Amino acid sequence: MTALTGLAALTALCPPPAVVPPPPDWSLAEDELGVGLPRDYKELVDAYGPGEFCGFLTLYRPGALSEWVDLTGPVPARLRGQLDAGRTADARRPGALPCPTGDLLAVGVTGNGHYLFWDTRPRDAPDRWTLAVTERLSAPWFTYSGSVTAFLVDVLGGTLHVPLFPRGLLDDGPSFTPSRLRGRVPVTAPSTWSQVSTSTIRTWARANGYDVPARGRVPRGVLEAWEAATHAD
Repeated sequence: MTALTGLAALTALCPPPAVVPPPPDWSLAEDELGVGLPRDYKELVDAYGPGEFCGFLTLYRPGALSEWVDLTGPVPARLRGQLDAGRTADARRPGALPCPTGDLLAVGVTGNGHYLFWDTRPRDAPDRWTLAVTERLSAPWFTYSGSVTAFLVDVLGGTLHVPLFPRGLLDDGPSFTPSRLRGRVPVTAPSTWSQVSTSTIRTWARANGYDVPARGRVPRGVLEAWEAATHAD
């Protein structure tokens, strides 16, 4: 029997939602970014829609309701700017980054503040791009010589442990939770969850149908939903 690979392997590990929003306009997204995007990533986003893997990892997507995870929004450029500033401030460690900052494009973020970047070399061959993970935009970096889909298959399948990720990531098995955002959350919106007790957020989340743990980290998707509801009010 031939082993499943790519998206087929991922959906076997972690089934996508039965219903997903319409896919992004990929031609428009690539025009805005000025670069083509990996085929596997586009198929992955089309299949799953917006949401979180294991309540932990959110992939950026073009036109996301939350600008914090909008691939064509302001955040990827801001992250590159912060990386440039960090490199300038620490000129003694020129090799701290896996590649020049101009070649890094953010493609994911975790609830613990880790960022997943593409190394976009070569620019004209996106299906050959590899990945790099960093904790809060600082060293050390973890690099992966494969696609986003292959990375998820290895992480969710338990064959790859990213040192920066929690060891209990798969305690409840692989999962995907669709985003429940219904309104736009701009990056300029002031954070409300930092000013509210997590118990209040957990109570709100359960009342609105979210499955949240009794203690520990509140998933980013829940925090974003809380943020959107707060601003909607």
